Amino acid sequence: MEKKKVFILGSTGSIGVSALDVIRLHKNSFEVVGLTANRNIDLLLKQIHEFNPKYVVVKEEYFANLIKNNLPNGIILLDSDLGLITATRDAEYDILLSALVGFAGLQPTIEGIKKGKRIALANKETLVVAGELITKLARHYNSELIPVDSEHSAIFQCLVGEKDKEIEKLILTASGGPFFSKSKTELENVTVAEALNHPNWNMGSKVTIDSATMMNKGLEMIEAHWLFNLPASKIDVIIHPQSIIHSMVEFIDGSIKAQLSQPDMRLPIQYALTYPNRMANAFTNTKLTEIKSLTFHKPDFTKFECLQLAFDVLERGGTAPAILNAANEIAVERFLKNEISFTAIPEMIKNALNEIEIMSNSDLETIIEHDSLTRKYFKV
Repeated sequence: MEKKKVFILGSTGSIGVSALDVIRLHKNSFEVVGLTANRNIDLLLKQIHEFNPKYVVVKEEYFANLIKNNLPNGIILLDSDLGLITATRDAEYDILLSALVGFAGLQPTIEGIKKGKRIALANKETLVVAGELITKLARHYNSELIPVDSEHSAIFQCLVGEKDKEIEKLILTASGGPFFSKSKTELENVTVAEALNHPNWNMGSKVTIDSATMMNKGLEMIEAHWLFNLPASKIDVIIHPQSIIHSMVEFIDGSIKAQLSQPDMRLPIQYALTYPNRMANAFTNTKLTEIKSLTFHKPDFTKFECLQLAFDVLERGGTAPAILNAANEIAVERFLKNEISFTAIPEMIKNALNEIEIMSNSDLETIIEHDSLTRKYFKV
């Protein structure tokens, strides 16, 4: 069988590293043709020498110049956002793994869609800010959107062989993050180190903070809306601290299907690469007899305001999700720099949503404009 060619956006992040674990295990089935990174050039160089991609993109020109003399012959090195777009437009691949964090993943993902390729989507912001546009483009260019987030992969797997009209509800599970048991008052004084100490998952800092605020789950709810074409009223979020059940689907007859596994992102990544087939691996297995309990709780929308804000912007539509996403990215960055408190994150987002005019039009130009407007708003 001919190898599938894979282009990885964000190869030095946690998703990218896990994806390369999968490809390393199944090297007779997959070939890496593109790698991109931000500043972790030491790891990027190791990946380049192991997987020998044709295209390499580094976010900043300074870091691209640091590695250009250490590359094997024949590699095309690009930099900047334009380089990302150029590489995903020009490279030949079968699967684009979109694992960049934040708004930066939107335009290169669109290039993959326009090529009619499978998009293994780990960049939830792409659907959050431009869900209507992305789903239209995917239909037009016959591009597959296969979710990589463990929650959406779980729902995707539960829906195989099922009819859309028989879905009663999607149930997204959330770990609750490190602050599930804290009161709203206690959240006012939490530290960056505490927020980064996730109980179950090893993720990048931005995603980890989003988990602590539960914005991550709000973004996933919006993503689920676009992936599975269901309104917010048919999407529930529940707290499941063990992170064994990754999500569930309830059907009109009262049955519930769930996908269970240990919290290991290599599993949904592999499924996105191999779908509709499954392949054996040696990553992990789930021993049910060793699981002491599976518990579930309702989320506290007043304590975790970011979750409520996500439901609100989905209802408002237009450019509201783009404003929310950009404001959240900036707020999380400032919290990580100890410039604001943890509870100031939702306050910053609310300010942006109140002050920046929300447009009903959500074409790419308008989305990019409102992302930029939001970032400028916080620089004043």
